[in-house]
Amino acid sequence: MTPEDQVLTIGRAPGPVVEVLTLGATVHRLVVECGDGERRNVVLGHPDLAERRASDAYLGGTIGRYANRIAAGRFTLDGREVQVGTHDRGNSLHGGPDGFDARVWDVVSHTPDEVVLSLVSPDGDQGFPGEVTATVRYRAGAEVVSVEMEATTDAPTVVNLTNHTYFQLDGEGAGTVDDHLLTVEADAYTPVDATGIPLGDHAPVDGTPFDLRIPTRIGGAVRSDHPQVVGSRGIDHDFVVRGSGLRPAAVLASPRTRTCVELWTDQPGVQVYTGNFLDGSRLGTSGGRYRQGDGVALEPQLHPDSPNRPGWPSAVLRPGETYRARMEWRFGTSPAEPGEEA
Repeated sequence: MTPEDQVLTIGRAPGPVVEVLTLGATVHRLVVECGDGERRNVVLGHPDLAERRASDAYLGGTIGRYANRIAAGRFTLDGREVQVGTHDRGNSLHGGPDGFDARVWDVVSHTPDEVVLSLVSPDGDQGFPGEVTATVRYRAGAEVVSVEMEATTDAPTVVNLTNHTYFQLDGEGAGTVDDHLLTVEADAYTPVDATGIPLGDHAPVDGTPFDLRIPTRIGGAVRSDHPQVVGSRGIDHDFVVRGSGLRPAAVLASPRTRTCVELWTDQPGVQVYTGNFLDGSRLGTSGGRYRQGDGVALEPQLHPDSPNRPGWPSAVLRPGETYRARMEWRFGTSPAEPGEEA
């Protein structure tokens, strides 16, 4: 087994069991006991390394050095213009053409309930200044999976890490998440242009399909004729999470399997992505092909293009500082579909 091939398992039944790949510090499988009593893998993944290497869907990967988009891959840092790699409609996306999700991470430690991985990103990596050392810690508890990310640098740079797991609470390969119910604790979202770059400031969710403050069927929201939904082929937008510190940010629920996952985060935003560009070209863990809407990603992070938005929470990391981000997936039981026994 090569370092790239390693699959590290944490957790134990009846709690969550997580398989983590050293390639991309990736959540490969996440098996939980669903509300109907069945154990299912509830995340999307690829069946082998070749398929993962060929994919551009970031399934389960640790995203960095900068998650989401930077307009034209340019920003100014301490008076100096920085140009980083671009590969998404002229913008930098998820760290550039060769982001952290495509790297083989080192195993720092591995116990039955926890795995810690690290990665050194050299100065100039994808154009970003400073050598950055990143770590991610996955921990599996009775009903909770936590993800803790840290980074340090030897020179001023920008850092924004997240995890890009796609959930399908009916079980991986079960089809679309149209009937899942999504709640997001946000009064505002970030409208974007045709390339996914913020148009300006955040906007109220009131009166839009982005008002997810009560449980909302995903299939209805992504088929809205709202220009922001049409332009993105669904939802691929940043939501401004109310409050600060570690707090609930979103709830995803499947009435079919009576399963829910609460996302808790200490980050200012959550990017909701409804799998709009899954097109059947890539194989899933169980051998089927993923198509549009077959999973939903809930990605806690800083807001998109923050290095160019001085009024938003800063992405700048300096020597002597430590970047920290924490998220938790708290699994539980949700109500049954109308007419079914609970």
